[in-house]
Amino acid sequence: MKNLSTFIPDFLARAIMIISTILFCVLPIFTANAAKVKIGILLPYTGTYAKLGTHIRDALMLRIEQNGNTLGGREVEYISVDSEMNVSKSTNRINKLIKKDKVDFLVGPVHSGIGINMTRIVTKSGTITIVPNAGANQITGKYCAPNIFRTSFTSWQLAYPMGDVMRKAGHKKVVMMYWNYTFGKQTKEAFVESFAESGEEVIDMPTPFPQAEFQSYFTKIASIQPDAVFAFYSGGGAVQFVKDYAAAGLKDSIPLYSSFLTEGTTKAQGASAEGVISILHYSRDLDNEANRRLKKTFKAKTGEEADIFAVQGYDTGSLLVQAMDAVNGDTRNKKALIQAMESSVIDSPRGPFTFSKAHNPIQTIYLRKVTNGENKIIGVAAKNVEDAAVGCHM
Repeated sequence: MKNLSTFIPDFLARAIMIISTILFCVLPIFTANAAKVKIGILLPYTGTYAKLGTHIRDALMLRIEQNGNTLGGREVEYISVDSEMNVSKSTNRINKLIKKDKVDFLVGPVHSGIGINMTRIVTKSGTITIVPNAGANQITGKYCAPNIFRTSFTSWQLAYPMGDVMRKAGHKKVVMMYWNYTFGKQTKEAFVESFAESGEEVIDMPTPFPQAEFQSYFTKIASIQPDAVFAFYSGGGAVQFVKDYAAAGLKDSIPLYSSFLTEGTTKAQGASAEGVISILHYSRDLDNEANRRLKKTFKAKTGEEADIFAVQGYDTGSLLVQAMDAVNGDTRNKKALIQAMESSVIDSPRGPFTFSKAHNPIQTIYLRKVTNGENKIIGVAAKNVEDAAVGCHM
């Protein structure tokens, strides 16, 4: 009996040790997967680009709501911050989301300058980041990293195809107008690279951001008499540009081409937008199930019409849904999570797309024309456009 009495406590002690070891290893994983998934969102909710930011955010949340408000079986918590389109303030805001809020995913921004700053920070932190708008080439070029993805575009993707379009239309001399910041400058460079390959002339006419006073520039254009104008403006600036262009008497004599100029703005631009030709990776009249669903549900949820910014937010949600399902909600396994994101096929309202090695969308760029207040597809500018991601050595 003495030996048995000493054996039982020893047995229990060993059992307790084994169970404790198991709990020590398993409990953190269980606890992590039971906690809410934190998504940090840095987008503009005030100023010129406020509508862009709210559409991206609302569509992102809508897509996850359609998945039961869960990712990989875990509830979701959103921590949303107004970027104010302010690059100098962005460092503190990004670091707060990463270090204090400890977000699992970072979504943003709209501004390319903030986007470049963000990539430098998240490359060091390892935070998985999805860019739903900012188009600066460096984000997935020079500063590319395994944890950085785009669900939007590069500036090159939305400018290079237009050179071929305008050259084929017979234009030889074109004025290029754009806001003078990173995305605008890269838009100009990509357009010149494509358009001027046979000696065609591009007259450079940048304007300060976010200035929306264009009359003095239009006076110059009237005196130059180019074959056409190619412009990049968005949000409130785009509304003013198109109205002023028509008011200056240029609309009927000098064709106007663009990328974002008429996206989500035609209602405010009214008759002034009629006939404006653009290229973009989306049009509301695309006939596919994903587009029909987004237009219906986004309108019901927000009272707003879906546009490309809503599409990019929606596709960000789809990417998160797919990847988190693939890893059963385990955000601790970043390697598997990144691999799942890389292999995702997004059934987007713009049409299905995959990701390049640099994590850019490989997508179709459509040719559109404003007809009766809507950007109607009149052709395809380029299929399966993959950015070269110059400088990326991932």
